[in-house]
Amino acid sequence: MTAPSRGHRNDVPIGRRVAELRARRGMTQQVFADRVGKSKSWVDKVERGVRNLDRLSAIEAVARALGVAPKVLLPGKAQPEPATDVGGALERVREALARHDLSGSGSDGPRTPSSVRVLDHQVGYAWAAYRNGHHPQVLRMLPDLLGESRRVYRTLTADASTADLLVRVHRLAAQVLVKLGEPNLAWLAADRAMTAATGDPRQAGLAAISLAQALRALRRGRLAMTAALTAVHQLDPAPARDAAPEDVALTGTLLIEAALAAACGDAAAADLTDHAARLATVHGEQHHRDDDGIGFGPTAVELARAVTAMSVGDHQRAVTIHRCATDVDVWHRLPAEHRAAHLIDITRAHLDLGDARAAGRALVTADGIAPAEVRIRPAARTALTAVLRAGPTPADVARLAATVGLIRQ
Repeated sequence: MTAPSRGHRNDVPIGRRVAELRARRGMTQQVFADRVGKSKSWVDKVERGVRNLDRLSAIEAVARALGVAPKVLLPGKAQPEPATDVGGALERVREALARHDLSGSGSDGPRTPSSVRVLDHQVGYAWAAYRNGHHPQVLRMLPDLLGESRRVYRTLTADASTADLLVRVHRLAAQVLVKLGEPNLAWLAADRAMTAATGDPRQAGLAAISLAQALRALRRGRLAMTAALTAVHQLDPAPARDAAPEDVALTGTLLIEAALAAACGDAAAADLTDHAARLATVHGEQHHRDDDGIGFGPTAVELARAVTAMSVGDHQRAVTIHRCATDVDVWHRLPAEHRAAHLIDITRAHLDLGDARAAGRALVTADGIAPAEVRIRPAARTALTAVLRAGPTPADVARLAATVGLIRQ
């Protein structure tokens, strides 16, 4: 008989895997039960699948008794994420932000000026990678993009098109850096974007989104709200049906950022979200575009409303809004980054309500949508750690923890 393939073995139920490993070691159910500190009946039920082995502590105890790593027992492949040199990539981004010479990415010798069109395409590709949650790829691209956009601006022509490139690249850097727990560096990048946007209200509004996010990450909520609302006032938007869709999307996104920054228990957050909701009602869903990364509509407003409710301690309302907002078709059309980030955010509401299983499901779902959001973001690792401590831990959450490296292999 042909031996089962590795893929087939990964689908074996956890109880059957325990039974096979126990038998290979020549242990009776009673001997194994004694080693685990359980009854023979408990072992028999686990091996037959009558009883679920879903507590992380129990999985670890069984693994120790069998002399294997916990990942061996978990369904599916629980291989640690391939090493991503996030620290090294961040250092290269930091160095790129610190450079003020004209040599771009730091290559030796003279270089032919890059085509603005080619660079524009590269920046658009990087934004697309960001929206799909491919953050390691964006990190690898950023140092060259930062250097090249600055060099093109200084050596070719300092016009609106090259200034826009500077804004887009520095905004992208700021938003990735916020995710990776580097708010001070993100603030620097956002400030560079604001400087490049001087004199252009729309570009300043786009840069203000990243600035507000960086300030929120630094817990400077009032400053973040001021930055976002100042940009709104400069745009002077009107909720008219003939307003340009991109202007509506920008205004609505800034209002959402201001609401998230407010989140201080008074009426400010609710008023700002209601304002954004009125715009969304008039104009409907506005999809993301490669050139500015902006998307806005009723679903985005409701997701923000859930997060602001959570921020002011109304966790039940947050979860209710979250469930309604994610139970519509539009939710599945949002960028992977947006969906995964929201699921990570909402875990706090689930945990505060004592529903660790729902928090765990949210993280597993987020990992399926955009793995990098869960596997390299400090906020996601913190949330996953909280889920593990809350217990009992379902097998799929334990497998994710093993993949991320939170369970010692």
